[in-house]
Amino acid sequence: MPWSEVSIMGQREEFVGLASQPDSNIRLLCRRFHVSPTTGYELLRRFRDQGQEGLLDGSRRPHHSPDRSSPVIEEAVLRLRDQHPAWGARKLRRRLLDLGVTGLPSPSTVHQILLRHGRVDPRESARHRAFLRFEHPAPNQLWQMDFKGHFATQKGRCHPLTVLDDHSRFALGLQACADERTETVKDGLSSIFRRYGLPDRMTMDNGSPWGTDSDHRFTKLTAWLIRLGIRVSHSRPYHPQTQGKDERLHRTLNEELLRRRTFSDLIDTQRAFDHWRHVYNFQRPHDALELAVPGSRYQPSPRSFPEILPPVLYQPGDLVRKVQNGGEIWFQGRPFKIGNAFFRQPVALRPSSLDGLFDVFFCHQKIAQIDLNTQR
Repeated sequence: MPWSEVSIMGQREEFVGLASQPDSNIRLLCRRFHVSPTTGYELLRRFRDQGQEGLLDGSRRPHHSPDRSSPVIEEAVLRLRDQHPAWGARKLRRRLLDLGVTGLPSPSTVHQILLRHGRVDPRESARHRAFLRFEHPAPNQLWQMDFKGHFATQKGRCHPLTVLDDHSRFALGLQACADERTETVKDGLSSIFRRYGLPDRMTMDNGSPWGTDSDHRFTKLTAWLIRLGIRVSHSRPYHPQTQGKDERLHRTLNEELLRRRTFSDLIDTQRAFDHWRHVYNFQRPHDALELAVPGSRYQPSPRSFPEILPPVLYQPGDLVRKVQNGGEIWFQGRPFKIGNAFFRQPVALRPSSLDGLFDVFFCHQKIAQIDLNTQR
């Protein structure tokens, strides 16, 4: 089976998790995970019959026996807490239930077990209340994307690129990048698109490589996303809560991984990122999802990533102009600044309801307005 050596078990768990969702396209998943349909259906059958044991190459002893005593439960709680020191009592209890442990006490009793064995600071009682945020009703309607603050490894710096599905909180990408250049982001996104397909819309922060200010909202990167058929939006300047779910992902990443260890280089960092992302998506109960895991709410997009960009086509009757050097187009004998991001690309002008005002589109997205009355 041609599973990646990064984490064979992790990729199998992700595959069956996504394939088990209602109305999932299993053959499409097989292509994106680079396995044959025979292998995919067999793995899914074994998982349904045997649970996680069916994903192993050989037989294994059961992790849990049906009869549980209090010392055994305490040992299970403490062992899981040691594996995930940042998880609280509610997350630990839910994860143990998902693993098949029976006879578990209430979350408050689990918390007392942690206190009694010195696994939690007694002063750590107050928790931040979660903000109420808008949530899109289905996967892939909106992805949030950003760079987390870079940090040092033993051989340079790492710039973590994160991509998160708004509906499910599924972490689609967590990539250890050497820089924040456009080509680096495009390479990372191409890998994500090949695995999970294309979203309807992506939102990102202001600044390079996303867009600098209100007069330069688009870059080569966002023009590429628009060309792929993705609508692009930006967060409000100085309002990081617009990217709230991705910002929360960054906090969790910092609490559970980054502040607890150091990394030798980007390869070592990516290996740790891959493991943590799998735990986050398929093992870690999420408070905003009523302690479900993100993988239980996510399905890949049916819109596949095209290896060759589709042509730019417009409606009959559109006034089409090609963006010239300097990001300008000529219309009715006058130059208008559209943006360097669209250099050499065709754009369409469509008259609005107001006299002398034209909307400018690149592919499906409105990118500017031209006012012939003010020549702006």
